[in-house]
This record gives sequence, C-alpha cells and structure tokens, in this order.
Amino acid sequence: MSNEQNPYGEHRHGGALPPESTSPAPSREEAPSKEVTGRQRLRAGLWPPRVSRAQLIVALLLFVLGLGLAIQVRSNSDNSALRGARQEDLVRILDELDNRTERLEDEKQRLDDQRTELENSSDQAEEARKQTLEKERQLGILAGTVAAHGPGITLTISDPTGAVEADMLLDTIQELRAAGAEAIEINGVRVVANTYFSGDGGELRVDGRKIEAPYEFKVIGKPQDLEPALNIPGGVVQTLEKEQAMAEVTRADDIVVDALRPAKQPDYARSSSR
Repeated sequence: MSNEQNPYGEHRHGGALPPESTSPAPSREEAPSKEVTGRQRLRAGLWPPRVSRAQLIVALLLFVLGLGLAIQVRSNSDNSALRGARQEDLVRILDELDNRTERLEDEKQRLDDQRTELENSSDQAEEARKQTLEKERQLGILAGTVAAHGPGITLTISDPTGAVEADMLLDTIQELRAAGAEAIEINGVRVVANTYFSGDGGELRVDGRKIEAPYEFKVIGKPQDLEPALNIPGGVVQTLEKEQAMAEVTRADDIVVDALRPAKQPDYARSSSR
C-alpha cells in the first residue's frame, strides 16, 4: 500500500475509506398535529375582540346615523295620515286651505280700505268714530258680550254611550275657529277665547257649567268652510264616529247666537292710548 501526497500536503491512504457515521432514521411514530377547523379559526379571529379607537368612533357615528334615520322614517309615517286619503278628500282639504288663505287676504284688504278711508276722509274724526263703533261691535261678538246672527251651521253630537270626552269638544271648537267661525254657542253657553272644558264622558262642563248630550253647537261663519272642515279625513266627525258618537252638520242661512257673557272690567290694566 503506497502513500501519495497531494499538493496541499495531505496524505491519501490507500484502501477503503472508513464508514461514514449515519444518523438514526426518524421515527415514524410521531404524534399527529391537531387539525384546526375553519370555524375555530373564525372564532379565534373574532374573540376576544380587537377594537381600535377609530373603529369605536365609526361604530358610534353609524349608530347615531341609524337612530336618526329610524326617527325620521317613523315621523314621516306618523305624519302621512293623508297618504291613503281619497282624491276627492285631498281636493276638499286643498280647497279648505285656499279658503283660509282667501279669508286672510280679505281681512288684509278690509284693513287697507279702512286706512285709506281714514286718510282720504274730509271728516276724519267722524270716520274714526264710525270705525271705532264697528270695531267695538266686532270685539263684543268675539268677547261674547253682544248677541250675533248670520249664516253658519248647527252641529249636533249624540253620545249614547258617554264616550265623548272634554278634549274632543275642545278639538271641535279649535277646528271651527280655524275654519273661520266668528261666534259659537254650545248648549246655551257662549264660547269665548278663555273657554275651557272639563269632566269625564257623560258629565262634561263648559266653563264650569254642566252640559248634557246631545251637544248642540251653533256656529256663525261661512258654511262652505265650516262643514268641510269637520268632515276632513281624520277630522272631528270621523273621530267621534270611532267613539260610537254621531255628528250631524246642518247648514243654515241665519244662525242666532244669543248666549251672553258678562263684560268684565280689568282690575289693573288701563288703556295706554292718549
């Protein structure tokens, strides 16, 4: 056996090389890894929640926006009682609004005419006295201190079950006033600005005076405005009918309202005119 030397000074021994050391073969009996399902990964990603401050602010803003939209939708739903009304009912409501506008325009024109008469009259003192007397008469009608007559309607409410409450009569008065009623009397009691209703169904009082069914309203005003105002969808007549009460409206060319209220002198207030 010969020894050879390579250029690097290493000696190469002849013969068989020593066997290389072998690592032990991996064991095939390793424990299998636990498989993670998609549901478990989703649960691990969602809980515990990892919420940043920006996400909280966005969530709060979205909640407030949703709450506002819900309130708006509900408000629109509550105020859309006329959405299901018939076309002829809508036309009648529109006519009533036009009539109210026309009455306001007439009142404005009347006041303008009075001012013109005062400015152009040769005897301004006499003209002013006439207008003062006319104004006093008008205020007396509104205050209930003088009798009145004129065209209008009679509203009779029958209440066999005692279901009519004080607030229903008050709503009737307000609807009539909004339609242009100038003088109102109910069961012999003059209705004025400070009139109030009290009591329960079957035992109602007007300004402390007990009244019994049927309740009769004598109303002076334009019948073409008063009657439709009571018969609008969801108005006085329909509300009373839901309570098993019956309302009958009759037009008349001359209604007499002669129930009077005593004229009261103020205790402290005095006229500031000089």
